[in-house]
Amino acid sequence: MLASNIFKRYIDAFLQKCDPGFEVWAFHHKGESINDCNFYVDVNVTTNKMKKLNQTFLFIYSLLTTMVFIISLIWFSRQLNHNKVIFDKIEAQQIRIIEPDGTLRMIISNHSKFPGIIVKGKEEPFDRPQAGMLFYNDEGSENGGLIFGGSKNDKGEVINSGGSLSFDRYMGNQEVQLIGVNDKDDRFAGLMISDSHPAENKDPSRIWVGRNENGSSEIALMDSSGNKRLILQVLPNGKSSMTFLDEKGKILNSLNPN
Repeated sequence: MLASNIFKRYIDAFLQKCDPGFEVWAFHHKGESINDCNFYVDVNVTTNKMKKLNQTFLFIYSLLTTMVFIISLIWFSRQLNHNKVIFDKIEAQQIRIIEPDGTLRMIISNHSKFPGIIVKGKEEPFDRPQAGMLFYNDEGSENGGLIFGGSKNDKGEVINSGGSLSFDRYMGNQEVQLIGVNDKDDRFAGLMISDSHPAENKDPSRIWVGRNENGSSEIALMDSSGNKRLILQVLPNGKSSMTFLDEKGKILNSLNPN
């Protein structure tokens, strides 16, 4: 009965001083009574703080979840595109193409960044006055390339004007070359087939099909030493001939339409 009266008194006090719209609890601790709303207000303030903390936590959690979702979406999208990236324009002084293990396979470069001679991944200085593209075999050694250039010197003379596409023998020099040069020193264009011998350090020309400096068109067949032995030629004036030569270049026989 005493406990019931104490509880009723606490309830009456809260109902008189607190908002009747709230649900109210009363406590009795060590014989001390609570006869106002201070305790209720403290509880209410703490509850509001907890609500704000929960709201902050939910906001941060939602933000992080959204970021993770977006990053995952981008990653999966790139995987679906096989890591393909499309550019409208790329400006670079040098571009290197490599295998997954890092082996060099191709270089596209301007003149200032053009590399020297690279053999099995090791570069040795070598001055080349052109820009272009170099090819490398499975071991990272140069085995051909496409080079081009052309300019005028202080005297107004054309220098280093032309282009060359070549393919090299393994650990040797070029064996197939498509070349065209027209400057103050050289004027010719054509296809050259050579016979590269790395062990002997020899690279004799074997076949030439093209235009010579004198303007004649020519097919020349050479021996293993690079000496012309048979020449089919048409001069600028239209005269044609077939010439046989010995190893020293002496004419053995010559045929013409007459």
